[in-house]
Parts: sequence; C-alpha cells; structure tokens
Amino acid sequence: MTIKRYGAEGGQGTGGQHLPFSRAVEAGGWLRVSGQTPMRDGEVVEGGIIEQSRIAIENCTLIMAEAGYGLADVTHVTVVLTDARYFQSFNKVFKEVFGEHPPARICMVADLVVDCKVEVDVTCYKAP
Repeated sequence: MTIKRYGAEGGQGTGGQHLPFSRAVEAGGWLRVSGQTPMRDGEVVEGGIIEQSRIAIENCTLIMAEAGYGLADVTHVTVVLTDARYFQSFNKVFKEVFGEHPPARICMVADLVVDCKVEVDVTCYKAP
C-alpha cells in the first residue's frame, strides 16, 4: 500500500508560523484531512461561529478536492468548538453542507488557537 501526503512541506499559520504537518494523507482508499480552522492566507478570519464553521469546512473540501474526493466520500467528521453554546449553530452549517446523508461525527469543546471558534477534520473513503 502506498501512502500519499498532500502538503507535506507544511503550511503557514498565524504570524507566519510554519505548520509541520501534511494537509492530508491518503492510503488504501482512505483520506485523512488534518484539522482545518477558519483561516485564509495564514490568518484567522474573524467572524461568528456560522461564518467560521463554513470556512473551516470549506478548507476541508478544498483539500479533499485536491486529492480527488468529494462530500459523498466523507465517512467521519471531528469537530472542536470553543464553546458548547455554538453546537446548534454549527449543526445548521453541517446540515447545509452534508444534507440528508451526514457522515458519522464527534463534536467536543476545547480551547483552540487565538480567535478560532471551530476546527474540523474529515475522514474520506473511496474504493481503490
């Protein structure tokens, strides 16, 4: 089995910090996308939980598309929120994105990097 790494050179985080991990890793039909925050061009996009949720999920889908995967291939999503009160608002965005065929999911509350209200990672599968 071959392992393919997307963005293994690492990305850029806030303040120009080098991020020392791959954006995604693919093996045996599985794609694991690293946790995505509401960042564009290395900076957190300010906004409420709805806007930040859309951007974090969009960042995941852009990486998935780069690897040849789509929303129908998502089997599991991990969500980290900084406040339990964001749960219902995040669910609205989640339903907009995944519709009537949602993947399995875990949602938890924890501290995140400054100004991030949400982080999302996805696991996808396509038969090799």
